Amino acid sequence: MGKIISFFKSAAIILLIIPLSLAPSHDAFSLYADERVSCDEKLIALTFDDGPHKKYTSEILDILDEYSIKATFFVVGLCAEKYPEIIAREIASGHEIGNHTYSHIHLRNANGEQIAGEIDKTEQLLMENNGYSTTLFRPPEGVCNDTVRAVAKNMNYSLVLWTVDTKDWVPSSCESIVNSVLSSVDGGEIILMHDYVVGKSNTPDALRIIIPKLIEEGYKFVTVSELLKYS
Repeated sequence: MGKIISFFKSAAIILLIIPLSLAPSHDAFSLYADERVSCDEKLIALTFDDGPHKKYTSEILDILDEYSIKATFFVVGLCAEKYPEIIAREIASGHEIGNHTYSHIHLRNANGEQIAGEIDKTEQLLMENNGYSTTLFRPPEGVCNDTVRAVAKNMNYSLVLWTVDTKDWVPSSCESIVNSVLSSVDGGEIILMHDYVVGKSNTPDALRIIIPKLIEEGYKFVTVSELLKYS
């Protein structure tokens, strides 16, 4: 049946940027993260939320393959259920898969049982369809309250936000996405992008500019888990 998942994972949790001991008071929310991972190397983690998308995820994967870059995809269970072959490609290409709930639920008013159910449903789906167990969780819209943190801790998930928000879901222009990254990076960043947006996405076109430019400047792209080793 594969390994037991849900609340009994054995991996230790690492809370990025907002450790439980420093968590805000009840009902306080952290919508953005502004602390880079401190590292000597010029490392950057590209992350993509809300997919997979039949068109845009495939385009992004083609670009990443072209440059031999590994990224982290925070997938929504409903989309992963619809396109298991794209998830399989992500895994086969060496990318990292994170959990982004099953239905992209708004967690602000969700109770612990609802949150755990959303996470676990996606976890079970990925295990059954792709034999993959996730260890990273990014709450939709980055909404984190004490309940979200407690559920993530109990389920042994690393709770991951970001340090640079490209706002590519708005949707933003290609130029705006490029500028949001190139004007902010200094090493240790986690870049928030989306491989699923409603309407036209300019993210693939932006990546074709961002990636070679950052490589030229000496940056190396890693997965979130690789970057967390420096935290």
